[in-house]
Amino acid sequence: MKTIKLVIAVVILFATSFGANAQLTGRQIVEKAYNLPTGDDQTSVLTMTLTNKSGQTRVRKIQQYTKDLGDTEKSIMFFLTPADVKNTSFMNWTYDSDKADDQWIYLPALKKVKRISSDSKSDYFMGSDFTYDDLGDRKLDADVHTLLKEETLNEHACYVVESVSKDEDYMYSKTKTWIRKDNFVGMKKEFYDEDGELLKILTLKKVEKIAGFWIRMHSEMKNVQKNHKTNMVLTNIKVNTGVSTSKFSERMMMRGM
Repeated sequence: MKTIKLVIAVVILFATSFGANAQLTGRQIVEKAYNLPTGDDQTSVLTMTLTNKSGQTRVRKIQQYTKDLGDTEKSIMFFLTPADVKNTSFMNWTYDSDKADDQWIYLPALKKVKRISSDSKSDYFMGSDFTYDDLGDRKLDADVHTLLKEETLNEHACYVVESVSKDEDYMYSKTKTWIRKDNFVGMKKEFYDEDGELLKILTLKKVEKIAGFWIRMHSEMKNVQKNHKTNMVLTNIKVNTGVSTSKFSERMMMRGM
């Protein structure tokens, strides 16, 4: 009888767990992906490789820092090479509230920090396939999220969620995201233009757990309409080293690392 009761209990447990997962809405799935812990701060070297339709490449190395201050997450990057972009810097502040991200860029030739206006968020960042908007943190409730299906991607069971902007003038008519069911890491994201045509595909090539946090080590953004792609690889990753809040300022952007 004890064995039978144990078997029944296990069956009920699995049935309950399955039911709980099946009841997740698109919004709940995306929320879990948004809220993945990343630590109090991170430092890393980013290697950005731009490849055009002819196969020609340009490589840029960037030192970057991020810090979570609770209600605000700040990030800053400094271009190290090549010479034509060296000392360029970019800073992003993301807020937990509905306030839009604040972004700034420093171009050494102008010797001036420029604030990125809302009208410029659709511009591409430093010749890459990422817009300024892509580099920010999209607000959860800026879109309507719908669970389309579940499918396997690279041997990982995923939710596939469609997100449609509530703003009709937004640069993307919709996105589709493949999110792993086991850890809620986004594996792939498709971006559709204003006409509903596939524009770009963001693919996570490599993810590792470092100091207990899932880190996206290698990702690729491909513009399928222009046949241009940007690969981003992280190295020298350090987590929770006590990055100073003073690092994230316009003064520091001009001063450099």
